[in-house]
Amino acid sequence: MACMKLGTKPEAFRLVDHAWLCTTGLPSDVTIEIGETSFSLHKFPLISRSGLFSKLIGDCPYEDGPICVVHLNDIPGGAKAFELIAKFCYDVKLELTSHNVISLRCAADYLQMTDDYGDDNLITQTEIFLNEVFTTWSDTMNALESCEEVFADAEDLDLISRCIDSLAIKACSGLNAYNSYNTEPTSATSNINLSQNHIVWNGITTSAKPQTLSDNWWYKDVSFLNLHLYKRVIQAMEAQGMKPEIISGSIVGYAKKYIPLMNRQSSFNDASQSKPVYTPSEADQRALLEEIVGLLPNRKGLVGTKFLIRLLRSAMVLHVSPSCKENLERRVGAQLDSAHLDDILIPNQGFNSVDTLYDIDCFQRMLDYFMSMECCSIHNSPCIVEEGFEDGPQSLTSITSVANLVDLFLADVAADVNFKLSQFQNLAVVVPDYARPQSDGIYRAIDIYLKAHPWLSDCEREQICRLMNIQKLSLDASTHAAQNERLPLRVIVQVLFFEQLRLRTSIAGWFFVSENEDQMSNRGELVRAPGRMSEMRERVLELERECEKMKFEIREVKTKKSWIFFCKRRRHRRF
Repeated sequence: MACMKLGTKPEAFRLVDHAWLCTTGLPSDVTIEIGETSFSLHKFPLISRSGLFSKLIGDCPYEDGPICVVHLNDIPGGAKAFELIAKFCYDVKLELTSHNVISLRCAADYLQMTDDYGDDNLITQTEIFLNEVFTTWSDTMNALESCEEVFADAEDLDLISRCIDSLAIKACSGLNAYNSYNTEPTSATSNINLSQNHIVWNGITTSAKPQTLSDNWWYKDVSFLNLHLYKRVIQAMEAQGMKPEIISGSIVGYAKKYIPLMNRQSSFNDASQSKPVYTPSEADQRALLEEIVGLLPNRKGLVGTKFLIRLLRSAMVLHVSPSCKENLERRVGAQLDSAHLDDILIPNQGFNSVDTLYDIDCFQRMLDYFMSMECCSIHNSPCIVEEGFEDGPQSLTSITSVANLVDLFLADVAADVNFKLSQFQNLAVVVPDYARPQSDGIYRAIDIYLKAHPWLSDCEREQICRLMNIQKLSLDASTHAAQNERLPLRVIVQVLFFEQLRLRTSIAGWFFVSENEDQMSNRGELVRAPGRMSEMRERVLELERECEKMKFEIREVKTKKSWIFFCKRRRHRRF
């Protein structure tokens, strides 16, 4: 750590209770009071170095009379800083460090300690030392953290901006700048020897390859800053050209550290850390979360989807502003294709008995935003892939992933009795049919919903079944649907018809293959496989029997309904 020694005389002050007494032997004629602390000093050492003291006590007519009392409750740094200033005025030995130079610079300005009141006065000395402080990362960090004690004065003197700009330049300069500036490892790099460019072995100097550092070497140090300083450091780094992905990594770590809702299981209280981690109140967390969302880069994919959803969940619990919540929903929606089911199952914050267990509307908004983005890139048509556009296959893969996610989400929340049919339909229809290579996922969700909502009318059952493309059901799903009593009869017949049609097409293909195999077997190249053909024929016959049975049941139902209607009309005519 940088250090600058001033003064030549030995210690001349001693503390008695809350009073500092000068031990030079001369009676004190000035008392400086700062809060509960007092300093019994002498007039001439003070006015010889301070313009303010020259105005306050320079014209005091009592040399041997009453003691002049001066109140300096507003001095930056308080009694601690003034103790060092008193030593400087008496030329007593003291040390300037990166921890006290900011407060001393502010106090010197407050007391008007310019070179007009003595050569190499305190303002000049602190400015010289600040230039040395700004050459190292660790010293600059110490100086910036000490600005909190004299924030307003340090801001007026532009000291905070100077510290922040120095840090931003060093962080953006990379490893070489870090090695050349830093003569002492910081807390983040205490276990890495960065300054050894040469190794001495038995008196022989050999070159050593410097160890490399990752781009996030500065994360831990800046994470100890308060939000208002951290925000300005991040903005300064962005202005200096820091990569957005590196900025994002720091913001993510800062959010996890100071928003307990983000990571309840992990503790950031490391034994190696010299400072305890403060747990903010909910109001502070809310303000912190809103600021962090504003700091996050807008580019898609720089921040993980899982983190964004956790941030959104915390925002809901903390009741952040609607604009902040909307911002997060749009961010998640933009990269919904990389989300997982467990992430998007966001608990509903409502306390109404008619509310669903999970926040359906939130997922709907994120899905709508994703589809609006996809529509801009692929115009909601699969033909783009065929035309060979560069982003076509990637967009189709993304929308297919989202379609699968929607089906999984619907299947998971379908068992909720408060899940309305209109909500189910609105979610399902957002994804176009071409994004579902198979309809097994949406069929599973429909089946679960019908089971959990047995009071649905036949019309409503048919409506929800229209959401799936029966022709895209796999063989297993078709077999299950053909025997599913919860499905409307019309849907079951359609399933049987398309499965029968599919098998007939398959058999026709097998016959075509068989003819080719016969021709090739005559040349001794292939042999036929009659076992597979017999299985296919048996399956077709079974489906035909099922279809005929279903047709018979449909005719019976229609006849029964007609007979009941006829009886009712006859009864009505009698009366």
